[in-house]
Amino acid sequence: MRVGIVHWATGLYFSAMVVAGSAREIPDSGSTPNRLIESKSPYLLQHAFNPVDWYPWGEEAFTKARKEKKLILLSIGYSTCHWCHVMERESFQSEEVANFLNKHFVSIKLDREERPDVDKVYMTSFQAMFGQGGGWPLNMFLTPDLKPFYGGTYFPPKDQGQRPGFMTVLSSLHDLWVKDRVGVEAKTVDLHEKLTDHLDKIQSLNPDASFDGFMLDGMVAKFLAGADQMNGGWGKEQKFPQPSHLRFLLSKRGEGREFALKTCRKMMEGGINDQIGGGFHRYTVDPIWLVPHFEKMLYDQAQLLDVYVDAWQVSGKEEFKVTAESIADYVLAELTHSEGGFLSAQDAQSEGKEGKYWCWTVKDLKALLNERELSVARKRYGITDSGNFIDHSDPDPLKDQNVLFRAMRLEKFSPEDRKLLSLVKEKMKKARSLRVPPATDDKVLASWNGLMIGAMARAGRILKDERYLKAAERAHAFVVNKLWDPASSTLSHRWREGHVDGSQQSESYLYFLRGSRVLYEATLNPSYLSLAVTLADRAIALFYDKLNGGFFDGEDRDDLVFRLKDDYDSATPTPSSVARFEYGVLSEITGEGSYREVAEKSLLSVSDTIRQSPTQLAESLKAVSFMVGKPARVVIAGAKQREEFLKVAWTGLRHNLLVVGTEGPVSKFTRQLEEVKPGQTTAYYCVGQTCRLPETNPEVLAEWLREDRGSEKSPETEVEIPSAPTPE
Repeated sequence: MRVGIVHWATGLYFSAMVVAGSAREIPDSGSTPNRLIESKSPYLLQHAFNPVDWYPWGEEAFTKARKEKKLILLSIGYSTCHWCHVMERESFQSEEVANFLNKHFVSIKLDREERPDVDKVYMTSFQAMFGQGGGWPLNMFLTPDLKPFYGGTYFPPKDQGQRPGFMTVLSSLHDLWVKDRVGVEAKTVDLHEKLTDHLDKIQSLNPDASFDGFMLDGMVAKFLAGADQMNGGWGKEQKFPQPSHLRFLLSKRGEGREFALKTCRKMMEGGINDQIGGGFHRYTVDPIWLVPHFEKMLYDQAQLLDVYVDAWQVSGKEEFKVTAESIADYVLAELTHSEGGFLSAQDAQSEGKEGKYWCWTVKDLKALLNERELSVARKRYGITDSGNFIDHSDPDPLKDQNVLFRAMRLEKFSPEDRKLLSLVKEKMKKARSLRVPPATDDKVLASWNGLMIGAMARAGRILKDERYLKAAERAHAFVVNKLWDPASSTLSHRWREGHVDGSQQSESYLYFLRGSRVLYEATLNPSYLSLAVTLADRAIALFYDKLNGGFFDGEDRDDLVFRLKDDYDSATPTPSSVARFEYGVLSEITGEGSYREVAEKSLLSVSDTIRQSPTQLAESLKAVSFMVGKPARVVIAGAKQREEFLKVAWTGLRHNLLVVGTEGPVSKFTRQLEEVKPGQTTAYYCVGQTCRLPETNPEVLAEWLREDRGSEKSPETEVEIPSAPTPE
């Protein structure tokens, strides 16, 4: 959450330095583990042999801090965070640092992916205090009552010019706490009160708020205002994929769509795309999509799979379809649990070196390829003797490393060389598989699985690949079996090695709701829709702000000093952004008016932000389009030809078009639509309560969809269903 308040803490004691990034490494093992060894978090386990007396986030640490009246160091990161590991190597493995921390502080390690609600509280506090965007590791210093009073991200071990070293920070904060604890506590309480007041204000519903179709006018221009027209994407120094931006632009005709397609191509051709094994790295450290931070996150693969499916649909370019398939195939090969759940991430490091698994030297390739093969590999992948990547954060970096990218497009090679390139790629893939692989963060998160389940189900239908649809169903079953408690209707956030945490996160409920709903539309299995409805009801009970709209990130609990509702989409969409669309869709499918009220109020809560800064809430624009339009439905009654009709219904672009059956918690209107004859599957094409005449031929349905897909107009050939009830 971006917080536009005065920087009360700026210059209070120090200037915070922010350096953030991503990757993972296996820590050095000492002889004696600390208490983190009992954790199931891969990130916490990476610190289990530090000499620092780490505590996990919990009451044991809080009690110790209160009893001993000590400051808390809360250090937040995740298993594939590059600068987290740099700081661990430089500071948390240091006996000097550890001794000081163990004597004067209570030190807590937190995995931001396991407790995103806690992470967002302190990231928001950091942003408010210092007016900076933040990053990870996030090192926040708290009073014993968990209120933040100072923080930073990466701290170097020693002073570097104006940048304080970690020991300098620790010593100064301890001295200040000892000499003026009352003053520190007073300033902290004041800061907390001001921040709480500000949050209450910005999270309150504007009584004059409204939304309509006109607010979508001019949105494309706002997205393109900060775009890199030469290289695609947004950013001058680093490049993140921004999937929500791309999907919004792909849904529009004209220059917005063309820019999005250009960006998709640049990313596809760049080093951010793993040219050998498929899947996308997190982001690049340059503006040309070349040198990435090499970690691969499940949520990126899910969102970019949707992007490249969209790109293929709007352009018809086979290269985008191939890229979508390479993402899905990578996930099936590398990020899928043997029982079906999707794993969280793949590390950037192997053998302690950033990019070692992914990069190539000319020496590597000379040992693998003959002269002609090496020649075409150089041309295709931009390989040079000196390389294009060096890890400057490594005190002993690897030399002459090449990040592979598409320096020459395939069509410029002769047919013979294209065949040779295919052979070269297979040789490189096989050789790479024999290297020490990067570690896999094998926890299964309900939230990220929801994103990937929806993307896989959609890809399975649109790309006509049964493997993807089956993978979505297996992952859904995994989450239901491992993380869903039907007795209490609660969805736990994380599973790993048979252990389930007790954390309730709104992103888990709402992302998994999305996955369940998309999977329902892809299969018409009513159990998926039933679960989506249950998740929707539980999310309202646990997280919905009934007064102001939107969804809080976490439960109302004692270890959160305040509750947040994210106000901008970041690497993943905010839970509220997902809710704005999903509750609108559920209202249309089920006829339940209360779901539409939730969607509308949640949109109203950010309507001013959408008008002023739509790029902050790109995901929510989809909800606006849906809510102000006239969504159409393909209703399929009967099972005999269901699969044939489903294939047709999922062909082509799907703007505001839903696919539903007549079983399960669908609306009364939908349930009355029956087969024209027993055993003869029948399709209806409806807008509101007006439908075309029933049709038993899938080819006719296909023609209707070609005519009307994406239109907000009612079908041309209409029949009013006589017994239709009023909307529920």
